[in-house]
Amino acid sequence: MERIHNFSAGPGILPEEVLLEVQQDLLSYKGKGLSIMEMSHRSKLYDGVFNETVETMKRVLKVGDDYAVIFLGGGAHTQFLMTAMNLIPDGKVGNYILTGEWAEKAYKEAKKIGKKTHVSATSEDKNYSYLPKKFDVSADAAFLHYTSNNTIFGTEFLDDNIFPTNVPLICDMSSDFLSHPIDTKKYSLIYAGAQKNIGPAGATAVIINKEFFANNCVAGLPTMLDYKTHIDAGSMYNTPPTFSVYVIGLVLKWIEKQGLETVQKNNIEKAKLIYNVIDNSDFYRGTTAFEDRSLMNITFRLPSEELEKKFVEEAKLLKIDGIAGHRKVGGCRASTYNASPKKSCEVLAEFMMDFERVNK
Repeated sequence: MERIHNFSAGPGILPEEVLLEVQQDLLSYKGKGLSIMEMSHRSKLYDGVFNETVETMKRVLKVGDDYAVIFLGGGAHTQFLMTAMNLIPDGKVGNYILTGEWAEKAYKEAKKIGKKTHVSATSEDKNYSYLPKKFDVSADAAFLHYTSNNTIFGTEFLDDNIFPTNVPLICDMSSDFLSHPIDTKKYSLIYAGAQKNIGPAGATAVIINKEFFANNCVAGLPTMLDYKTHIDAGSMYNTPPTFSVYVIGLVLKWIEKQGLETVQKNNIEKAKLIYNVIDNSDFYRGTTAFEDRSLMNITFRLPSEELEKKFVEEAKLLKIDGIAGHRKVGGCRASTYNASPKKSCEVLAEFMMDFERVNK
């Protein structure tokens, strides 16, 4: 079956070779007579699958045993709560950089449970169309939390050297995780919903510095919301999202085979195909500051909402799907995650030029 050109913001596109391997093993995993979805998460067979996924993640990120890699359910939304509950002890303040919907939600979740919070920077004044470059960190900061890529507004922090080094750094990397090399040592905690770049919906990866956690964790939390529960049990306190973790393992091997430098190079080339059309047009208009625009979520507007609707509908005729903007901001959005083929970006760029010629 011919696959469409999938630019969905999430769940996002997965590598075709991974999907084919999943398909081959779906009914009988490696000839064992049962699906990965049917086997006990405490069986020796699944234990091997899970541990291999964790070890592959560590190799790709170049981290050692000083970091714990755990997989949890609940998506990034649950991490908004868990980071605040676990890591803002009495007398400390959670510092937040507000650059869009998800960063705002993380901040509000901390406030909901009565934690002390401080806005270190915000780009709300221009509807999150740019990223702050200066940060006011409180003296009693527990951490500085930021969202690396903003799927709705199309901005991305491409340089993490701009953040202060004298405060623990926590990052929600859900929509650009493993799209480029990162120096994990800069971070005390990273979390990422899988469904954008590393796997199917249902699992969230959490990478946490063990020493940081041991020195800063809040005691006496509800069992399932306590990071210690899951670190100590190796994500096996309860049934983890077994199928999602299995697919994440395959995607991680796909990434490792290329190397993050190659993955980044490909992502830059793909995004450039589409940005070049926007930059050389007075028909399309990018919605973000040039220096802050995302390599993962390319947001743009057309001269009118009527033309935007026509653009989306005509794109579907060419099997180009998922390019309507988020319902809160409108416009158009092309999500070019790791697994998005360069060919799809070429097809979209060509369609954009054709549509402009006809409708200008």
